[in-house]
Amino acid sequence: MRTKQIHTFEDIEKFKTQLLNWAQQFDEVVWLDSNPNTNKNEQKHYSYDAILAVEAFTSIKTDYHQGFEKLKEYQGYTNDWVFGYLTYDLKNDTEALKSGNFDGLGFSDLCFFQPKKVFLIRGNQVEIQYLNFVDDEIVDDLLAIKIRTQVARGQAYSDIKIKLRTHKDAYFEKVNTMLEHIYRGDIYEANFCQEFYAENKEINPLETYQKLNSISKPPFAAFIRLEDKYVLSASPERYLKKEGTTIISQPIKGTAKRAMNTTDDNLLKTNLHKDKKERSENIMIVDLVRNDLSKTALKGSVKVEELCKIYTFQQVHHMISTITSQVDSSTHPVDIIKSTFPMGSMTGAPKLSAMKIIETLEDSKRGIYSGAIGYFTPTGDFDFNVVIRSILYNKTKKFVSYSVGGAITAKSDPLKEYEECLIKAKAMRDVLEN
Repeated sequence: MRTKQIHTFEDIEKFKTQLLNWAQQFDEVVWLDSNPNTNKNEQKHYSYDAILAVEAFTSIKTDYHQGFEKLKEYQGYTNDWVFGYLTYDLKNDTEALKSGNFDGLGFSDLCFFQPKKVFLIRGNQVEIQYLNFVDDEIVDDLLAIKIRTQVARGQAYSDIKIKLRTHKDAYFEKVNTMLEHIYRGDIYEANFCQEFYAENKEINPLETYQKLNSISKPPFAAFIRLEDKYVLSASPERYLKKEGTTIISQPIKGTAKRAMNTTDDNLLKTNLHKDKKERSENIMIVDLVRNDLSKTALKGSVKVEELCKIYTFQQVHHMISTITSQVDSSTHPVDIIKSTFPMGSMTGAPKLSAMKIIETLEDSKRGIYSGAIGYFTPTGDFDFNVVIRSILYNKTKKFVSYSVGGAITAKSDPLKEYEECLIKAKAMRDVLEN
């Protein structure tokens, strides 16, 4: 079904830049970058340094209604590489929930495509996989990629000024309301998010992504174009990966800023590791993930591989746990995702109660934010990130948005939660306003 070739490049970083520039001619683009030079000592369980998929041969785009069943049918029908995203609002497919908040972006709830052309990068080797009926284009494409040093740059768009959907006083009121739910025992943790946005503004999506990625260099970066919709993601978090019969989840809960001075930076890292509130947040979500994975796991196979380990990124330190399980080889990959969706790190616990309360307090529909971007392989493996630290753009509407959130627990201080949100938002705001 696909023609495969392997090519070696001396300067793989240059080739990656040329490749992504070349990809801008297509209406369907998924670029996933592990930033291995930055994360080689931190990132585990990754299969590729980077992947590019372009030009849809077939596709699926739908709302949440029976969304996972439609994806299951599509993934089984193609039996090939498929790339795309799942929005947070697919929660309405897994539970009797709704999403009635303001939506300025207008993304479909689920969108995947089967690419004609795939590039898989490991080290300095690139495996090219083209559908057979376009394999005569490989030679010309490689020549075009090698001379594609840059794409046309637009204006700087320095007039962008970010607005807050939820202002500070309202944020405090909403967090206090959530704390009341916690004190009553309705929930014991919830992820509360807020949107930052700009209306009637144009950006250069590729340039914006490159700036954001250069600041953060995260292990789950992504540039997505699906017609007029763009996701420019600097996500540090993996949602779920399937490799053979092994399932891997790596939720993040716990964040600390970086310091310029090494001594101060190490102190911040140590303090995060010892922070009782941050550890309790993380352990709550670990318990939730263990429960979610157990729905499809072989008996006794759910393991906590790492608990509350501190990972260091360009902008922040994060507390990350790694949970694994084993599944029967006959278990459908989409069923594994459906049984754990949405990811616990972006909902709370108990999950259903948290999602109901979140919907009443947040001012914006989450959409693709706190959803997942990733791919299925021809053998049914998959890998998906969590869509955080991401700029979302509807080119037709000229609407730019990013959201940030934090876990609210009984020990939460609304002011500290607000300040943590601003830390998480800083890179995206700097990229858009400067």
